[in-house]
Amino acid sequence: MISVAFLGMTDTATKEDFDWLCSNHKIIRASKIICRLINDKASHKFEQQRGHVASAVECYMKQHGVSETEAVKVILKIVAKAWKDVNEEMLKPTAVSMPRLELILNYLRVIEVVYKDDDSFTDASKLQDKVALLLRDPVLL
Repeated sequence: MISVAFLGMTDTATKEDFDWLCSNHKIIRASKIICRLINDKASHKFEQQRGHVASAVECYMKQHGVSETEAVKVILKIVAKAWKDVNEEMLKPTAVSMPRLELILNYLRVIEVVYKDDDSFTDASKLQDKVALLLRDPVLL
């Protein structure tokens, strides 16, 4: 999704930006971890009911012989470390401009809102109140 967003920046995105995006820098790896694990934490129960493949939660439970609660705790620790990596990368100069890094950060913020407590992507009615609140009572900076 981040690469698609870069495509939307056609007036400013360069070949070097896409090369950087494909080189798997720390912020890109951390973004992948956050997106995958937050999604799996929120949606694994529902996906198991639908017969989907195992999630990170299911895999961790089976591999380490732990409860779902323990697996989720470990996954949240991994996500927290990935967020630290994102923050670290936001503070140091990179080969891409700050707008590119902000795009990645904002994408991750959306993922947090959509998947933090439950799977609001699959059941959009859960996201409806959050969007309405944002539009009705926007945060003023």
